Amino acid sequence: MAASYSRTTTRWKYDVFLSFRGEDTRKSFTDHLYTALCHRGVITFRDDQELERGNEISRELLQAIQDSRFSVIVFSRNYTSSTWCLNELVKIVECMKQGRQTVIPVFYDVDPSEVRNQTGRFQQAFADHEEVFKDNIEKVQTWRIAMKLVANLSGWDLQDRHESEFIQGIVEEIVCKLRKSSYSMSWVTENLVGMDWRLEEMSLYLGVEQLNDVRVIGICGMGGIGKTTIARAVYEKMLGHFEGSSFLANVREVEEKHGLVRLQEQLLSDTLMERRTKISDVHRGMNEIRVRLRSRTVLVVLDDVDQLVQLESLAGDRNWFDNGSRVIITTRDELLLKQFGVDKIYRVASLNNIEAVQLFCLKAFRSYCPPEDYVLQTIQVVKYADGLPLALHVLGSFFSGIRSVELWNNSLKRLKDIPDKGILDKLKISFDGLNEVEKKIFLDIACFFNGWEEDCVTKLMESSGFYPQIGIRILVEKFLINISDNRVWMHDLLQEMGRQIVKRESHEEPGKRTRLWLCEDVVQVLQNNTGTDKVEGIVLNSNDEVDGLYLSAESIMKMKRLRILKLQNINLSQEIKYLSNELRYLEWCRYPFKSLPSTFQPDKLVELHMRHSSIKQLWEGVRPLKLLRAIDLRHSRNLIKTPDFRQVPNLEKLNLEGCRKLVKIDDSIGILKGLVFLNLKDCVKLACLPTNICELETLRILNLYGCFKLEKLPEMLGNLMNLEELDVGRTAITQLPSTFGLWKKLKVLSFDGCKGPAPKSWYSLFSFRSLPRNPCPITLMLSSLSALYSLTKLNLSNCNLMEGELPDDMSCFPSLEELDLNGNNFVRIPSSLSRLSKLKSLRLGNCKKLQSLPDLPSRLEYLGVDGCASLGTLPNLFEECARSKLLSLIFMNCSELTDYQGNISMGLTWLKYYLHFLLKSGHQGHPASWFFTCFPGSEIPGWFHHKSVGHSLTIRLLPYEHWSSSKWMGLAVCAFFEELDCGDSCLMTLNFDIKGFKSRSYFLEYPEGSTFTSNQVFFIFFPRGKFPEPLAVSNTTSQAIEVEFRSSIQERNTNNEFQVLSARVMNWGFRMVYEEDTVQFNEPNTSVDSINGLHSEELRILDVNNSIIPCRNIEGRQCLPE
Repeated sequence: MAASYSRTTTRWKYDVFLSFRGEDTRKSFTDHLYTALCHRGVITFRDDQELERGNEISRELLQAIQDSRFSVIVFSRNYTSSTWCLNELVKIVECMKQGRQTVIPVFYDVDPSEVRNQTGRFQQAFADHEEVFKDNIEKVQTWRIAMKLVANLSGWDLQDRHESEFIQGIVEEIVCKLRKSSYSMSWVTENLVGMDWRLEEMSLYLGVEQLNDVRVIGICGMGGIGKTTIARAVYEKMLGHFEGSSFLANVREVEEKHGLVRLQEQLLSDTLMERRTKISDVHRGMNEIRVRLRSRTVLVVLDDVDQLVQLESLAGDRNWFDNGSRVIITTRDELLLKQFGVDKIYRVASLNNIEAVQLFCLKAFRSYCPPEDYVLQTIQVVKYADGLPLALHVLGSFFSGIRSVELWNNSLKRLKDIPDKGILDKLKISFDGLNEVEKKIFLDIACFFNGWEEDCVTKLMESSGFYPQIGIRILVEKFLINISDNRVWMHDLLQEMGRQIVKRESHEEPGKRTRLWLCEDVVQVLQNNTGTDKVEGIVLNSNDEVDGLYLSAESIMKMKRLRILKLQNINLSQEIKYLSNELRYLEWCRYPFKSLPSTFQPDKLVELHMRHSSIKQLWEGVRPLKLLRAIDLRHSRNLIKTPDFRQVPNLEKLNLEGCRKLVKIDDSIGILKGLVFLNLKDCVKLACLPTNICELETLRILNLYGCFKLEKLPEMLGNLMNLEELDVGRTAITQLPSTFGLWKKLKVLSFDGCKGPAPKSWYSLFSFRSLPRNPCPITLMLSSLSALYSLTKLNLSNCNLMEGELPDDMSCFPSLEELDLNGNNFVRIPSSLSRLSKLKSLRLGNCKKLQSLPDLPSRLEYLGVDGCASLGTLPNLFEECARSKLLSLIFMNCSELTDYQGNISMGLTWLKYYLHFLLKSGHQGHPASWFFTCFPGSEIPGWFHHKSVGHSLTIRLLPYEHWSSSKWMGLAVCAFFEELDCGDSCLMTLNFDIKGFKSRSYFLEYPEGSTFTSNQVFFIFFPRGKFPEPLAVSNTTSQAIEVEFRSSIQERNTNNEFQVLSARVMNWGFRMVYEEDTVQFNEPNTSVDSINGLHSEELRILDVNNSIIPCRNIEGRQCLPE
């Protein structure tokens, strides 16, 4: 079979082949047509111009025909009399039939019907040929058929028209067809990844079909993100819709080397298809563009623009172009697009994981997925590139020549220490365009502040005179940083580029650099006393290994310009006597001295963090610290009192949690008119609060949890009109101030563990319809709490609430989303609970007298009744599960439920109903649609095909793409815990680790006292959305995702922190869940056994010893190869 011809792979040498009778039109019509085509940039073949004398004309001529995209046949009076022309015609028809060529007939001074019917002159010419070739009459017949075929095509007839207009029409048709065909043939769009959906989005922005306007579209993003690639693909796809087009590449670079005039000349030459027009200066060029293009629809791409003058000189106004024209601008500077007034801005996103793997593999392996031996290395490269096409392209090309796993691994290690210069230089272009102050902001973020809160970074920069309100906005609009969740983020490669710039300040001696962040550099400088006054910042993070090192205090004393100092667990060889007065940020965890140096004048300090320090008193007397915004002295156990705040007027956050010797808050705290956060949690010796704390009008969060000696709150605390969160748990407080009803903005209120006796004075302040005989203070407060309409979270746990002490009308909290009633002594919950329409979480754990539950609110997502030993009656939770959002149902240690409806069967049924609900609601893949329930029990249901024993379980799952095609919903797990008694301070944790492209961990934690009085069975469903994006599309074992489950028991230590005691032996069962598995779930009477064999899973198990347990292969489903 002959090889088929592909239009998309053909490379044409000529755009047009001209076939004509020389004696008729060579020096007239054909010459004018040839000139007009060449003037428009159409590459045209004409035999008397292109063929070298002395060569065999016929062979080269036939090749020229074959190498042309179009053939224009000029039928003139004597065309048929030339056997040369007729042989050309036959070859042209042959190429046309093969799909190689488009043919355009032109009838010049002849009647098309005479050509078509071969009458008149054409009849006579063929008669003469038949006489000459009477021995080869088939040849003449071939000529006749070819001419008839071409003459019947749609073509051009001169008739009585002006020849110049006639030629212009032919040229326009050819140019238009060339443009329309160029996209399908363009090399630019070959081997591009993730381009289809991006082109669709850009097509919507461009609106090419709308011809009533001129539209300017900006494409912006960080360097190397693919802006030019997208613009080129759009250009190639769309140019056929326009009368003229121009792609001005590298505008920034061309202007630097050759000036704007060169770009203006190219723009006119491209769009008008003319030889380059000479322009004397920029202003004349602007006028030339406006005059010559205002009546033409054009597509113009201005690539890599970085100055407004470039846009003004090349596309200064929409009236420079005719309606229907489109201008596309690519830039790294979003502000520039806004200043120019573009119609829409397309912000280019990074490649997703699949696209990134495909692009890298195309460059490295010439395929869309890696060979099995290179999967892990591919993951590392793709992680390093973090979705940046430039990096993937460069690294893919680099690794394509390496065919040794060992060399790959060595190259990857080198890459982390010595990043690719080509990538960083490309990214550095954006940095070079910043002014000096903006560069300092960028380098501070790259070295220190990536991921920090925007507000904190802004204030630190502001104190350094960097004008961050402007500078940070510029960095955002140049795509050097982004702001997400109120934090400042920088792409890993941009961060690496910034850090390399700092390293170049002094390659050999880190003490001569402005910023130090690497542990080894910091240790070297502090140990060897090589710090200099060039150092402006030092950051040593908590994960850096420096324990046990004794470093030199003198080195810190040399750093006179230090603005940022963050140290962790540093042991100094001597007491520090000096800290830089230029410090804006000081963080020293476990600071070993009792006070700050007496010479330290922290006038410029913005934030002070000294957790777990040995500080007794920050400073004596009054210190003018007008810039100080935050003080964090958490767990500084020697701190006795707070400093005098009279000259600290701008303090916003004061954190004294765990300062166990603190006995007094200075009265001057009342002058802190900007304080929004005050944490006094676990200040166990604090017995009273200063009355002027009521003057903190901006305070939003007040935490007094664990202040055991605190018996009352200031009466006028209700003046804190902006208070949003108040925690008085585990205090000795027996009443709230009478003014607390004024807290109209209060959202979170916690009384956890408040159990004091009820003072008689409360009876007159609050009215109950019927008070219990001996009401507790919380009971008395509840009725008045109804004035707090904005409450979203109420914690009444461990308050010794008895039967009848909850108000009958619970609907008085219309905004409540979380209600914690753990550890109380009531027997029932008021039925009005169901009217809390926004309630999502209800905790009733360890309510040992609770006997029944009312109907549940419709939006409830979490129900915890673990440790409710008397609970024997439940609402119809089957229906609740089907109609609401219940995701977690905890019935651990509910001994009265031992035989209730068969707990194991009930737990599995709830899971099935929930899965059916997910499918019906269309939420089956949503990451938030996970499910958890726990019941007393001691067996793994047969529905969970695969079972294992051990404290951990690892499962290997086939790649995501196969799951998607199988309508995979997620993974169902069943776990069995044996009876356990570890005391009231234990915490049981179940970790869910996904070891794939992006590792994630999930924790299911249980409060203190979660001892198991009987065996417990857990049912858990992890939806597909909780799993990471797949690595690649190849279905190989190496690319499977590993899921690991681990259980542990933890105990609270003397530092009030949990530490792991031991692993807990468990039985496990699990099952891959598909949409078809839920078909029978809506049938209430379906038994567990009847659905045991619905479907098998595409997985295999690795037990704790990594031995393989192969899965059953049911219904032909493929398991992972052994």
